[in-house]
Amino acid sequence: MRELVTELEERAAREPAAIVAIDIEGAHTLEAMLRAGEALADTLEKIVGRGPTVLFQADNTWRTVATAIAVGRLDGTLALISRHATSAEFAAALDEIGPDAVIGSAERMRAWRVAERLPEVDGDILEGWVWAGKPGRQAARWRGGVVIGLTSGSTGRAKGVVQSESALRYAARCTIDAVGLAAGDAVAALVPMSSSAAFCFGLYLPLHLGGPIVFSDQWDPAQAVLLMAHHAVRWTMCVPTMALQLAAAAPEPELLAGVRAMTVGGGPMDAGALARAEHRLGTRILRVFGMSECLGHTTPAVDDPQEIRLGTDGRPFPGTELRAVDEYGLPVPDGRSGRAQVRGPSLFLGYAREGAVAPPELTPDGFFPTGDLLAVLPDGTVTIRGREKDIIIRGGRNIDIAEVEGAMASHPAVEQACVVPVPDDLLGERVAVLVVTELEPFDLETVQRHLADRGLSKGKWPEYVWRVPALPQNRVGKLSRADAARLARDLKERASAQRVG
Repeated sequence: MRELVTELEERAAREPAAIVAIDIEGAHTLEAMLRAGEALADTLEKIVGRGPTVLFQADNTWRTVATAIAVGRLDGTLALISRHATSAEFAAALDEIGPDAVIGSAERMRAWRVAERLPEVDGDILEGWVWAGKPGRQAARWRGGVVIGLTSGSTGRAKGVVQSESALRYAARCTIDAVGLAAGDAVAALVPMSSSAAFCFGLYLPLHLGGPIVFSDQWDPAQAVLLMAHHAVRWTMCVPTMALQLAAAAPEPELLAGVRAMTVGGGPMDAGALARAEHRLGTRILRVFGMSECLGHTTPAVDDPQEIRLGTDGRPFPGTELRAVDEYGLPVPDGRSGRAQVRGPSLFLGYAREGAVAPPELTPDGFFPTGDLLAVLPDGTVTIRGREKDIIIRGGRNIDIAEVEGAMASHPAVEQACVVPVPDDLLGERVAVLVVTELEPFDLETVQRHLADRGLSKGKWPEYVWRVPALPQNRVGKLSRADAARLARDLKERASAQRVG
């Protein structure tokens, strides 16, 4: 992130007292952030050298800004991990990334048992945090990658997505232009900073734009909507659930009328619900499509009509190509659903595997298959119409059906299990499981206790469980997921009707 650090240093020479971050601890000046970044860089360089790979507990606070500056000064690579990651998820990230240093709060470092893998280093850093490290390897192993964000994707196991600074700058610049942001505009960082997309749009973009980042570290929609209004935020990016929660929590209509737009992506979206949310908040919502592997590469314009802003996923960024193809890789006609493929400047370098970049599997002409079903409309707008793979998107998080089913099947009393999504007005989808078992009772508490014992992270646990005599089958005796999902929806509706009655 050398380019961003150079920009910040040049700006600091003109306006050192400019506010660049506002978090739970207060406002932080550009001068203070550069000073903190320089101190951390000096500390890291003494132990691990230049070009380090640093695995960092990426909170929505000033510490993430300072660490990004430090790693940029050292021409290193910043790998991001959530403080909510389990010890198993941390161990997997450690194996795939092979960091030279790990930085986090003392509590999380103990929970992750970092000292068993890397030697702890004495000395206070980032006002109370701790770190472990050893002499580093060459930064060239990431082929120019400056950020590694973990994503569950559709496999269940977290994957490290390696992005270059040019990809970050391209995605940030295209978004700034599409929204019509001006230098110095405030941006709210609501999404946890532990993904490459959240880092790009919640940290890199506002620092490049020259405005303050308004951080929300603990998600509280009532607090977040007031925070955005108080600090005159002009733009933010969030998942659909967050947008709906902000609208529900707004104490008065049009509280966010000063927000030029809210970009929403990362989950199932209902145009009617989004329209009600933007009306309540007084802003405009831009429905977009993107992924960690190809950062936020479609968007409508702020002045597009509502049917485009909320009913489609906009248009590809300038320079990005998005196409829908059939099973043979041939383009499908406009308006028809096909398999989504993308090519453009924000495409990732590859996945982090065993400490190096594994290049992505592309088509012969350089397109990346996203795993989504896409329709390209005659006017150039695009619409995502589902997914090729069996995943559930709960509040913007991908949950691998096979992973949850495998954990469920390990219960000794379970004969068969089928995990399916059920629609939800707030989160888009929730996780349900149909179970064939003779054990009674076999309820939600039984399921969650078993999954906790298996080490499955809480965010993937089913929220509905129903015992059924048999799972739906198709004509050749295979599981019919469509019928299973339909059955789960019916069972949920019956349960809701009984509660109302």
